[in-house]
Amino acid sequence: MKNAIILHGGPSRQEYYDINAPSMSNAHWVPWLQGQLLKKDIPTATPEIPWSYDRNWSVWEKEIKRYDIGRETILIGHSTGAGFFLKYLSINKSLKINKLILVAPWLDPDKNMTKNFFDDFEIDKNLGSRIDKMVIVNSDNDSEDIQKSVTIIRDKIPDIDYVEFHNFGHFLYEDMHSHKFPELLEIATAP
Repeated sequence: MKNAIILHGGPSRQEYYDINAPSMSNAHWVPWLQGQLLKKDIPTATPEIPWSYDRNWSVWEKEIKRYDIGRETILIGHSTGAGFFLKYLSINKSLKINKLILVAPWLDPDKNMTKNFFDDFEIDKNLGSRIDKMVIVNSDNDSEDIQKSVTIIRDKIPDIDYVEFHNFGHFLYEDMHSHKFPELLEIATAP
């Protein structure tokens, strides 16, 4: 049975604890996309990673292991969430999925994080043999870190599809001025 998992990014500590901001799984376009996929009969989970600002690999991994990931699964990750899925699938070589959609993927290319989330892994160059469709969604005006991450991924996985938007920033509400992201819904539901 087809299912989807949408994984949020890694906020700053300030954003994580902001009492006026929604939790990460309820921010930006995540709840809208979840609702749209549910209306298309695709059960969709939006895990909330505790202390996600800290980017502790074992905490993120523990949360994702709670979900069924199989042949019909669509994985959609934003920023750190996209990088997480890339590493998770590279490590777990027995997993086969339907789609991997990396929105503004971040891999900490300059190794600026204190506890580096992306140490000790190589992107599996054979990922494409286990995934029916892989897509990078990028904006031409996102940060240099994101552009470097996109280049790394495209160099390691040359057959990954690439969709570029103009002036969508980091695909946050404040960049897009909307909680809706119909273009991503189309990518997620396309055959």
